[in-house]
Amino acid sequence: MTLRNNRVTVIGLGAIGLPVAINLAKSGTSTLVWNRSQGPADKAVAAGATQFKNLSDNDSAIVLTVLPDLPQVNEILANGLEESMKSGDVLVVMGTVSPIKVAELAKRLTTKGIRLLDAPVSGGDVGAQNATLSIMVGGDAKDLADVLPTFEKIGQTIRHLGPVGAGEMAKACNQIIVAATLTAIAEAVTLGRRAGLDTTVLLDILAGGLAGSQALNVKRSKIESNDYAPGGAANFQLKDLRFALEAGAATGTSLTMTEEVTKLYTALVESGNGGLDHSGIIREIERRSK
Repeated sequence: MTLRNNRVTVIGLGAIGLPVAINLAKSGTSTLVWNRSQGPADKAVAAGATQFKNLSDNDSAIVLTVLPDLPQVNEILANGLEESMKSGDVLVVMGTVSPIKVAELAKRLTTKGIRLLDAPVSGGDVGAQNATLSIMVGGDAKDLADVLPTFEKIGQTIRHLGPVGAGEMAKACNQIIVAATLTAIAEAVTLGRRAGLDTTVLLDILAGGLAGSQALNVKRSKIESNDYAPGGAANFQLKDLRFALEAGAATGTSLTMTEEVTKLYTALVESGNGGLDHSGIIREIERRSK
């Protein structure tokens, strides 16, 4: 299907959305942005994007929502975005949301001719800044073909997983590994520190062997500095883990380890540390250590 124009709107200029918008604008894409707060919008505009204030003023054939969950997506749809979209336009849900509920949203929007792709990402704020995100796509292959040139300007690994919801299912799998890896690193580092090992030397050894991982590479500076300002916030990691457990229940899959990791992240968030980076799970491990 031919898109009615070549404009792309980015809604939600957080740790992922802002660099996505900046990279699109710098690539020469006609980029529109909407955000609740003005500061990030100013940064996007400085990179070449155009800001609009009312959601009903959106005029792009492709709309990327980079929001925490579906309630926020539904809110902006109800507040003017849906009425602005024309038959044949594509709504791309890039946040990590329920695989089941995003399929329900796609079904509803189809009645108005609006196409939906779920396209959660991995790579964090660093991947977004470097335009090297991994993008997991669920939806019709023809719809992906229309959006692929946009994805190629913000991501490096782009894979079609299946129908709507499949991208979110893949992200749930991804988040199981991320959370478990960060928890394992937290336990190993806490054990090493309490045993008197030098953290930097220990991390050198871990990174150079089978224990090495992209999670360790990206989060190492936070662990060494004990500065857990977010990239990816712990409360979002907890949300993602709960979606994974929901998917496990729906498919009859045993997720014993994920259940235990979820308990640790629940405790971290309930202790008031949900705003920390998800690598800040080490704070919960330290709290439990005597």
